[in-house]
Amino acid sequence: VQLQASGGGLVQAGGSLRLSCVTSGRSFSRDLMGWFRQAPGKEHEFVAAISRTGGSTYYSDSVKGRFTISRDNAKKTVYLQMDNLKLEDEAVYFCAADPNAILSIGLSYASRQENYNYWGQGTQVTVSS
Repeated sequence: VQLQASGGGLVQAGGSLRLSCVTSGRSFSRDLMGWFRQAPGKEHEFVAAISRTGGSTYYSDSVKGRFTISRDNAKKTVYLQMDNLKLEDEAVYFCAADPNAILSIGLSYASRQENYNYWGQGTQVTVSS
């Protein structure tokens, strides 16, 4: 089982980046997929999640309206489009998979990292002023 995140890099504040996470070695279409991030000296923070069908999405208040999560089940890939990046978005971003989520969940469930069984290695996002 492997989750490979990519797309991080250096961007100016106000700019955009698109992260990708490709899954291999397991079924993807039945998984709740999430993005989390961790800044230096801070704990893991929920960013966004998307249901197995893509019909429901969940966002933290800090990124709502700026970030968009999407998925392509045929490509076993989840994306995180990040627009209007701020200095406080700088972190290592991780993708994660939860194979046990039912179709109808809420933000409370989607945002709990302990629900996710599989994690990618992380990709660094650096935002400059």
